[in-house]
Amino acid sequence: MAVTVKEALDTISNLTTNLKYEIIPIEDCIDRICAENIFAKICLPRFNNSAMDGYAILFEDANKELELIDTIFAGDNNNKLLKPNTCIKIMTGARIPDNCNAIIPKEDCTELENGKIKVPENIKMNQHIRFIGEDIDCDDLLIKEKEEINFSKITLLSSQGISHIKVYKKLKIVVFASGEELKLHYEKAEDYQIYNSNTPTFISRCQELGCDVDFIGQAKDSIESIKELILNSLGADLIITSGGVSVGDADFTRDAFKEVDCTNIFEGIKIKPGKPTVFGKIKDTYILNLPGNPLASALIFELFGKLIIQKLLGSNLTYHNFIFSKLGEDLKNKKGRITIIPGNFDGRYFFCEKKSNPGMVSTLSKCNSLIVLDENVSLLKKDSEVKVLPISWKFFEKEYKDFLTNE
Repeated sequence: MAVTVKEALDTISNLTTNLKYEIIPIEDCIDRICAENIFAKICLPRFNNSAMDGYAILFEDANKELELIDTIFAGDNNNKLLKPNTCIKIMTGARIPDNCNAIIPKEDCTELENGKIKVPENIKMNQHIRFIGEDIDCDDLLIKEKEEINFSKITLLSSQGISHIKVYKKLKIVVFASGEELKLHYEKAEDYQIYNSNTPTFISRCQELGCDVDFIGQAKDSIESIKELILNSLGADLIITSGGVSVGDADFTRDAFKEVDCTNIFEGIKIKPGKPTVFGKIKDTYILNLPGNPLASALIFELFGKLIIQKLLGSNLTYHNFIFSKLGEDLKNKKGRITIIPGNFDGRYFFCEKKSNPGMVSTLSKCNSLIVLDENVSLLKKDSEVKVLPISWKFFEKEYKDFLTNE
């Protein structure tokens, strides 16, 4: 029996996972999921240092002529202390004298002919000083288990002298095709045949999502042929197929999975397009059977398949986030079932893609996002608020837009 969209999403979020980890260099950790809590080993800054090129002084010496007694560069191990009516020239990042309580920027001082420095009156206690631990304190939690590693997390790790961390192993996915009416893109297709676009789509999309993906071939239209591919794939974390899960006479995929003791977690989703979606499990391997129609299968993958991958990767982010936007034009919809609408978000408005037949292949190449309509929606007027879910999210534009925030 088909499940609701919310039931499918909750089921995915609550899946049981058997996560394995490995220890790798931090440079290889981009897009990986951290398998441990990582705490700061050292404070940042490690010592009180100057935030400016200027002069280290005693606060009580404001508005005085001061004798220059030394210079401290970044990296110097200089322990000299300030005395009344003296100053020390200091560079950005250099450790300040222990009794220094103000830094005067170089441009705010006047160099006098007698070799002394005149400092201004209007200074503040501890100005332009970066104190020990004000950025990161010892034992601060830097990265939580199940967080994704990105470039900024690498910054944290390297700042602590951490060279290797524990991450969950990459997800292993196997993709295979079924249907003798389909030809792979490197084969010759007759006039009555079509090229299989689904399989390359899932392979490339899973690779984009940080998975190791194997393609193991195309099954013939028989239960035995499909069973052979299934049994060959059971070392994977996830098997992805498309087609053969509806009720046609030549749809053998469903029966083949039954014969290898696949337990269906849900069979069908109350959504359009893509209702005939099956999600199951054989031993430790999950199975995602997507519809055969290219657009339907791709949209279902974006809405559900990505979350399955998030869960199996070990991430703690297993539900969709969205951006509030406005509809760029009126939208009519046949109500009765939750509906996925692909389109484009330009930063202010979401525009629905006109060509959205479930069997089309060109649609998503023109889209960067989607919206999902409630089953009771039949009409949304222009400027109605919508919730945009990203697909491809390198958010750039052909022409300049003023991105400055103003009052």
